This record gives sequence, structure tokens and C-alpha cells, in this order.
Amino acid sequence: MTPSKPLIVAVMLGATLPTSAPMAADKAPVATAPTKAVSEAVRVQALLDRAENHLRDAGDQAMASFSRAGEFADGDLYVYVLDMQGNFLASGGSSTTLIGRNVMDLTDSGGRPFMREILDGARTRTSGQVEYRWSNPLRGTNEPKIATYRRVRDHVLVVGYYAPNASFEMAKSLVWRAVHDLKVNGEGAFSHFNSVNGGFVQDDLYVFVIGVEDGLIHANGGQPRVIGRKASELVDINGKHFASEMIAVAKDKGEGEIRYTFRNPVTQRHESKRAYIVRVGKYLVGSGAYLSTAQ
Repeated sequence: MTPSKPLIVAVMLGATLPTSAPMAADKAPVATAPTKAVSEAVRVQALLDRAENHLRDAGDQAMASFSRAGEFADGDLYVYVLDMQGNFLASGGSSTTLIGRNVMDLTDSGGRPFMREILDGARTRTSGQVEYRWSNPLRGTNEPKIATYRRVRDHVLVVGYYAPNASFEMAKSLVWRAVHDLKVNGEGAFSHFNSVNGGFVQDDLYVFVIGVEDGLIHANGGQPRVIGRKASELVDINGKHFASEMIAVAKDKGEGEIRYTFRNPVTQRHESKRAYIVRVGKYLVGSGAYLSTAQ
């Protein structure tokens, strides 16, 4: 039968954020964040396909199936259903408390009305994505989440999952962008690196700049309060003078990588970090990825 109202079927990622533990260099590398994102997308699309087929076959009766725990789930993914007026009709996961309520004006942790954006997008496009921020209960932090929607006739299927944290390759890419900015704009680039709106602060990924000769920290998008301090003062919880090592690498090789332990501005915990640095004249430019998501 055909549902009496346009519906939105959504798949949400529950509590788990994909992580990988640090591993020895002689072992095969684990997937980086972009690879994991592809893996999540495959799982999401498969579950969406299954939910779509069931909705086409069962119509409104599919709501009961979507609300049974585990029936339309894949690990930490589960299905929930909205109509086009924003009424929450069904859920097979932790959002069951929303069933029967209108969530049109539900906002994310930053006040963004992401449900309204999903519904508005579904009215004008056959497919699209909405990124928002949501609390991850396992990590106790607000993290970026991606909702992908697909309209099928008068229904819209939506998939949501937590975006993986930055990989080391992403950090290197950010460094080379910063190198270009510094070469073009000189010290004026420091304001770009330090600003949350400058394009160089992306959740747990950010750029820092240290003077090779003066040893001062000239930019740090993750911890602006350290700007102006001597790099030699920075010691990780294991007693490693990692910033001094960066200066040595910059002087001797011009570029390279350093591993140390540092506070993650997203999780507020000390985590293993792998940083990449490049010398540009009298400065070194660097960025790093936390090893919970990259090796």
C-alpha cells in the first residue's frame, strides 16, 4: 500500500565513533579517515536501500518495523522516520523518545535547525547532504555529523553518521595550504591560521607556526593562548620537548614529522599525535592528526 503522507526515512549513527588504535610500523596500516568515510557510506546506502524497499512494499505498516530494535539496524546505524511536517513517526534506536513529537525546530548543539534543513532540502532536491553537530555519548563531545538524504517519489530517505576525525594525510594537505598562504601573504597569514573562520581550524585539525630562529610560537589555531611563548617551554606529558624537535627537523631537513602526546581540543584529553612540519624561511608551519583516527 502507499503511505497517506510523504515520509522521511532516516538512518542515524548511534554512539560509536570509528577509531583505530596506534600500531607498530611493521604492521599493515589501518584505514585512514577518508577510507573509513567511504566504508560508512557503503553501510548507510545498503541500509537505506533495505529501508526504501520495505517502505515501498509495506507503506504505513513499515513504521512498526522501523520501531522494532534491531530489525532495521546495522551495528550503530538505525532507521527513524519523519513526515514532511516534521512529525517523528518511528525509530529503532535511542531516539524513540521523540516518537509522536514534532521535531521541525529541533536544533543541533550549535543551535542549527538541521531537521528543518533536511526537510527543506527534500522538498527541492532529489538528494543532498546536511552537516550538523551532535553529542557523541561515547566521547562526551559535540562532533560533526553528516546526514545524506535521497527523495524517492513522495518519500525521503536520510542517512546520518559521525564524520571521522582528521587523518595524517589531511593534516599534511592543510600544512601545504598554509605554506602557500604564508608565502603569498607573509605574516598576515597568521591571522588566518589563528581565526576559527580563517579556513585553517577544522575540529581537531589546525595549523601552528614556530619561528625557527627566535623559537617563538607565532600562530596556533588550536590553543591561541600559547602564542608568543617560547617553543622550548612546550613539553608533553611524557617530558618530550616536541616543539624543540620540530625546530631541529626544520633546520636539518626542511620538512618532516614528529610524534608526541598533546591535548585534543575536541575531546579535551591527551592523545598521541603525529605532526607534519615544513620550513618556510624563518618559520616552520605544522599540523597534526591524533592517532585515535590515523597512523
